[in-house]
Amino acid sequence: MKRSNQFIGLPIISIADGAEVGHVKSLVVNPKQGTVDFLTVEHPDWQISVRAVPFKKIVGVGAFAVMIEDSTSIFDLTEIPIANELVQKKIGVVGAKLIDKKGQLVGEASEFFINDDNGVILGVELSMPSKKVVLAADELITYGRDLIVVKEEAQLNFLDKPELLLNDQSEIEEVAPQLAIEEQVVEKTEEKTTDHLQEKQLVLLTGRTTTKDIFERNGELLFPNGTKLQKEDVKKAQEKGPAVLAELSMNVVG
Repeated sequence: MKRSNQFIGLPIISIADGAEVGHVKSLVVNPKQGTVDFLTVEHPDWQISVRAVPFKKIVGVGAFAVMIEDSTSIFDLTEIPIANELVQKKIGVVGAKLIDKKGQLVGEASEFFINDDNGVILGVELSMPSKKVVLAADELITYGRDLIVVKEEAQLNFLDKPELLLNDQSEIEEVAPQLAIEEQVVEKTEEKTTDHLQEKQLVLLTGRTTTKDIFERNGELLFPNGTKLQKEDVKKAQEKGPAVLAELSMNVVG
């Protein structure tokens, strides 16, 4: 799970091309599905056209970069009518007023949370006078440009922290001892997501050849130029962290 603002500005890296192919400019929300369907891409060479990468084409999202298989995953919006239509709707979520079905103002969205594996919006964050609270996506009825309509009893279902969005509502309502169990469930979910991403990285990088020396942050040489990567090498890069893995992904061929 990631906050929407954690996507903005991330470099987009093509694993096949071994290059940075742009930066995330904005998130394109599908209001009917409650999902982020596209990321618009910013690149200094694209002055006129607007381009985007479908969320389903993303291999993984880390703290350092958004990883895609190759540059063909980025499309001109003229080639994807639905993407262009969604961009024009300008559903930003952040800054939208939340109003319940009775017309009562619930609050204003200051952030929203996304399942970084499939783009599903998990919930929104609201800034209250004394603290910030979270409202799960199943309390939201309609996403508009400036307004989000929520269920009548939404204010009774505020959550104290975003992590609880990864749990079932029935679990959230349990007493304190049950919260410890819920945290274990969250950890297992995150482990599964991480395992899935790492398997994709193994498939895409194994067998490729480095085009430069790859160093660890402390200056230690990990892979000399010309190294044909084996599974063990990719796993070693994964263990060193996202920065090393991104550097490796940007400097391979084959």
